[in-house]
Amino acid sequence: MLSWFAALLAGIFSAHLAQRLCFPYFWRDARYLMKVIRYGARLELYKRTRKVITVVDRFVERARRTPHKPFIVFNGVTSTYGEIEARSNRVARVFERAVSKGDTVALLMNNEPDFISVWFGFAKLGCAVAFLNTNIRSRSLLHCFNCCGARLLVVGADLLETLEDILPSLQEDNITVWCMKREISHPGVHSLLDEIDQASDDPVVSDRSSVSCLKTPTLYIFTSGTTGLPKAAVISHLQSLKAAGGFWAYGGTENDVIYTPLPLYHSAASLVGIGGTIELGATCILKKKFSASQFWTDCRKYNVTIFQYIGELCRYLCNQPVAENEKDHRIRMAVGNGLRQDVWREFHRRFGDIRMCEIYGSTEGNLVFMNHIGKIGAVGRSNFLYKMIFKYDLVKYDMIRDEPVRDQNGFCQRVEKGETGLLLSKICSQSPFFGYAGSKQLTEKKILRDVFVKGDAYFNTADLMAEDDENFICFKDRVGDTYRWKGENVATTEVTEILGQVDFIQEVNVYGVQVPGNEGRAGMAAVILRPDSIFDGKKLFDYIMKELPAYARPLFIRLQESMEMTSTFKQQKFSLVESGFNPSNINDPLYFLDYTENSYIPLTSSVYDSILQGQRKL
Repeated sequence: MLSWFAALLAGIFSAHLAQRLCFPYFWRDARYLMKVIRYGARLELYKRTRKVITVVDRFVERARRTPHKPFIVFNGVTSTYGEIEARSNRVARVFERAVSKGDTVALLMNNEPDFISVWFGFAKLGCAVAFLNTNIRSRSLLHCFNCCGARLLVVGADLLETLEDILPSLQEDNITVWCMKREISHPGVHSLLDEIDQASDDPVVSDRSSVSCLKTPTLYIFTSGTTGLPKAAVISHLQSLKAAGGFWAYGGTENDVIYTPLPLYHSAASLVGIGGTIELGATCILKKKFSASQFWTDCRKYNVTIFQYIGELCRYLCNQPVAENEKDHRIRMAVGNGLRQDVWREFHRRFGDIRMCEIYGSTEGNLVFMNHIGKIGAVGRSNFLYKMIFKYDLVKYDMIRDEPVRDQNGFCQRVEKGETGLLLSKICSQSPFFGYAGSKQLTEKKILRDVFVKGDAYFNTADLMAEDDENFICFKDRVGDTYRWKGENVATTEVTEILGQVDFIQEVNVYGVQVPGNEGRAGMAAVILRPDSIFDGKKLFDYIMKELPAYARPLFIRLQESMEMTSTFKQQKFSLVESGFNPSNINDPLYFLDYTENSYIPLTSSVYDSILQGQRKL
């Protein structure tokens, strides 16, 4: 009997040892997948019952259950779940006769509690809400209305002046403008605050907000891509519900306090941040704008336990002067994306063993990776079970031709383990791709067809990834005409079109170059001057300051006599990207965007060295 018992113990010990050696992440993978399956089962139930409990429905439920619990804390002022519920009801009451179920309205506001009140108020009327990027101006802003078909705009009080040059165009197009302000001098602009003050906070009839299909659009979030002007990504209730589960999947609870310094017009702050806070029933500390100097003070003041990040944010924190109380905080977890390995390690060294939880996924994409293990440098983790649920592949990509490699039969080729490839995600009923509003052509451009067999379709992420022997997935680079700078995707086609309007510029090729010590790629433009014209650095500086947001302004200009083209007459970017901006390696004249001189100045070796040493503003 004893020998049998000893043999059993030895067998269990051996199995445990084998699991630790051969499958070290087995139990953590299993726990994570069980959460994914459990959350997915709820969404599947919605399909079968045809009664979707939306993110806003979850919020209303929370407000009824815990009306006095702090929901949003902004500039030291607390708004409870019940207070935001009542205010969003007032917004709904103001517009219940002005809009119909299924209409689209646009929202142009910086981070503040009323962003959420307006968003939820229109959602309660069954409207889709288009979140407008507060950095875009004039022509790009007008384009956004054409994309999503919005006939009504709500603008924040601090952003009304930015609309001055396009207000006549909006009014000509019969777009009604409401402002979160009381005294308004602009003709044709209505005061929303006055109306909210007089409105009832009784809920509108539930039929207005009821949803029977997960695929119904609820938001339009604008994202830059390879097509130039902003694209309106269609966000369905399915996508918003999936994003809201992010904090929960990583172990968040109702007792957490979440710090959100990212802009609400992006999916990270709105879908993951606000949606995730509601899913947990937690509290969100909402910051109007990220401040590296105020970050830790805020976190200590409000007892923050989770914060949202992009890689650039963490780098800014690491660049702050060392302080004695850097590890004096209650933060246990951070959720975000784009964290570089060196910054990740430095962040841990400076601020303690905070669990950094990477999430990979584009606004419009149909695939999400989560690095639930926390391996430094990985954006996600996979295994055979995950691949059964989420159908994705890495395929060979030709950087010179800027397209996937196809074999003699016309099919894509999968890469080997550890090899870098283009990430594709299969489009199917479990992972649909909803595309972009207003253009079937833009939607089709993001789809690769006949990838492995005739008739299949995959979402093209335009991201190069590699999957190692332990099934960790690492981001390598972006492809195509988009690069990322200061946490924003920059569409080179849009920047090219704007620079092309300068009177001394004949042709432009915009691309991104790596700057040591900085996240993403900085903008650079190869330019051909018009005959008998000279480069005017001051004039170009004044123009781009007016026409382009800070993240989209080219930091470097390269004057060329001719443009290198591909065999299909596309501008060649690969060699330009590879050569960078080092004046020692480039014979062409180079210029640098100098904010102190208010001009583009010659990029000399001494200026180049000062950039590398971090002495110049980028």
